[in-house]
Amino acid sequence: MKTSWFLAFSNSLARLAGRSWTFVTAAGLVVIWGASGPLFHFSDTWQLVINTSTTIVTFLMVFLIQNTQNRDTAAMQIKLDEIIRAIDTAHNALLDLEQLDQKELAHFRKHYERLAQEARSDLRSSNSGANLVDRVDQ
Repeated sequence: MKTSWFLAFSNSLARLAGRSWTFVTAAGLVVIWGASGPLFHFSDTWQLVINTSTTIVTFLMVFLIQNTQNRDTAAMQIKLDEIIRAIDTAHNALLDLEQLDQKELAHFRKHYERLAQEARSDLRSSNSGANLVDRVDQ
Protein backbone atom coordinates (compact mmCIF):
# COMPACT_ATOMS: atom_id res chain seq x y z
CA MET A 1 0.00 0.00 0.00
CA LYS A 2 1.41 3.35 -1.04
CA THR A 3 1.45 6.03 1.65
CA SER A 4 1.46 9.75 1.04
CA TRP A 5 4.47 11.82 1.97
CA PHE A 6 2.42 13.66 4.58
CA LEU A 7 1.28 10.43 6.22
CA ALA A 8 4.84 9.14 6.43
CA PHE A 9 6.08 12.51 7.69
CA SER A 10 3.33 12.92 10.30
CA ASN A 11 3.78 9.35 11.57
CA SER A 12 7.52 9.86 11.94
CA LEU A 13 7.12 13.24 13.61
CA ALA A 14 4.42 11.94 15.98
CA ARG A 15 6.68 9.05 17.04
CA LEU A 16 9.58 11.45 17.51
CA ALA A 17 7.52 13.98 19.48
CA GLY A 18 6.21 11.27 21.79
CA ARG A 19 9.60 10.09 22.98
CA SER A 20 10.93 10.94 26.41
CA TRP A 21 14.20 12.33 25.09
CA THR A 22 12.24 14.83 22.98
CA PHE A 23 10.69 16.21 26.16
CA VAL A 24 14.09 16.27 27.87
CA THR A 25 15.57 18.12 24.88
CA ALA A 26 12.77 20.70 24.90
CA ALA A 27 13.11 21.19 28.66
CA GLY A 28 16.86 21.56 28.22
CA LEU A 29 16.37 24.26 25.59
CA VAL A 30 14.08 26.16 27.96
CA VAL A 31 16.70 25.90 30.73
CA ILE A 32 19.43 27.13 28.35
CA TRP A 33 17.16 29.99 27.26
CA GLY A 34 16.47 30.91 30.90
CA ALA A 35 20.16 30.71 31.83
CA SER A 36 21.08 32.94 28.90
CA GLY A 37 18.82 35.71 30.23
CA PRO A 38 21.56 37.56 32.14
CA LEU A 39 23.85 37.36 29.10
CA PHE A 40 21.23 39.16 27.00
CA HIS A 41 20.12 41.40 29.90
CA PHE A 42 16.64 39.86 29.77
CA SER A 43 15.98 41.95 26.66
CA ASP A 44 12.80 42.05 24.63
CA THR A 45 14.55 40.11 21.87
CA TRP A 46 15.55 37.42 24.38
CA GLN A 47 11.90 37.07 25.45
CA LEU A 48 10.70 37.16 21.84
CA VAL A 49 12.88 34.16 20.96
CA ILE A 50 11.11 31.83 23.41
CA ASN A 51 7.65 33.26 22.72
CA THR A 52 8.01 32.91 18.96
CA SER A 53 9.60 29.46 19.17
CA THR A 54 6.97 28.00 21.47
CA THR A 55 4.14 29.55 19.46
CA ILE A 56 5.39 28.07 16.20
CA VAL A 57 5.96 24.62 17.72
CA THR A 58 2.54 24.66 19.41
CA PHE A 59 0.79 25.81 16.24
CA LEU A 60 2.34 23.02 14.15
CA MET A 61 1.87 20.33 16.81
CA VAL A 62 -1.88 21.03 17.01
CA PHE A 63 -2.25 20.02 13.36
CA LEU A 64 0.05 17.03 13.72
CA ILE A 65 -1.84 15.76 16.77
CA GLN A 66 -5.22 16.30 15.09
CA ASN A 67 -4.09 14.42 11.98
CA THR A 68 -2.84 11.49 14.06
CA GLN A 69 -5.97 11.46 16.21
CA ASN A 70 -8.27 11.55 13.16
CA ARG A 71 -6.55 8.52 11.63
CA ASP A 72 -6.57 6.61 14.93
CA THR A 73 -10.26 7.35 15.47
CA ALA A 74 -11.17 6.31 11.92
CA ALA A 75 -9.23 3.05 12.27
CA MET A 76 -10.89 2.32 15.62
CA GLN A 77 -14.35 2.98 14.17
CA ILE A 78 -13.68 0.58 11.31
CA LYS A 79 -12.52 -2.11 13.75
CA LEU A 80 -15.60 -1.62 15.93
CA ASP A 81 -17.85 -1.73 12.88
CA GLU A 82 -16.24 -5.03 11.86
CA ILE A 83 -16.81 -6.49 15.33
CA ILE A 84 -20.47 -5.44 15.22
CA ARG A 85 -20.85 -6.86 11.72
CA ALA A 86 -19.20 -10.17 12.67
CA ILE A 87 -21.38 -10.84 15.73
CA ASP A 88 -24.63 -12.47 14.61
CA THR A 89 -26.70 -11.09 17.49
CA ALA A 90 -25.43 -7.53 17.15
CA HIS A 91 -27.58 -4.91 15.45
CA ASN A 92 -26.09 -3.79 12.16
CA ALA A 93 -27.94 -0.49 12.63
CA LEU A 94 -25.11 0.40 15.03
CA LEU A 95 -22.59 0.40 12.20
CA ASP A 96 -21.22 3.83 11.30
CA LEU A 97 -23.00 5.65 14.17
CA GLU A 98 -20.44 8.44 14.10
CA GLN A 99 -22.18 9.72 10.95
CA LEU A 100 -25.47 10.39 12.79
CA ASP A 101 -26.49 13.75 14.20
CA GLN A 102 -26.88 14.44 17.94
CA LYS A 103 -30.63 13.77 17.98
CA GLU A 104 -30.26 10.36 16.36
CA LEU A 105 -27.37 9.46 18.68
CA ALA A 106 -29.45 10.49 21.71
CA HIS A 107 -32.22 8.13 20.56
CA PHE A 108 -29.78 5.19 20.41
CA ARG A 109 -28.22 6.18 23.73
CA LYS A 110 -31.61 6.25 25.50
CA HIS A 111 -32.43 2.82 24.12
CA TYR A 112 -29.18 1.34 25.44
CA GLU A 113 -29.47 3.15 28.77
CA ARG A 114 -32.93 1.57 29.13
CA LEU A 115 -31.49 -1.88 28.33
CA ALA A 116 -28.71 -1.36 30.89
CA GLN A 117 -31.19 -0.30 33.55
CA GLU A 118 -33.34 -3.38 32.86
CA ALA A 119 -30.28 -5.63 33.10
CA ARG A 120 -29.31 -4.06 36.44
CA SER A 121 -32.85 -4.52 37.73
CA ASP A 122 -32.80 -8.18 36.69
CA LEU A 123 -29.44 -8.57 38.40
CA ARG A 124 -30.74 -6.98 41.60
CA SER A 125 -33.76 -9.27 41.68
CA SER A 126 -31.54 -12.35 41.60
CA ASN A 127 -29.55 -13.19 44.72
CA SER A 128 -26.36 -13.91 42.79
CA GLY A 129 -26.22 -10.46 41.23
CA ALA A 130 -27.26 -8.36 44.23
CA ASN A 131 -23.75 -8.02 45.61
CA LEU A 132 -22.31 -7.15 42.23
CA VAL A 133 -24.82 -4.40 41.56
CA ASP A 134 -24.36 -2.94 45.06
CA ARG A 135 -20.59 -2.82 44.54
CA VAL A 136 -20.97 -1.18 41.12
CA ASP A 137 -23.49 1.38 42.44
CA GLN A 138 -21.09 2.54 45.18
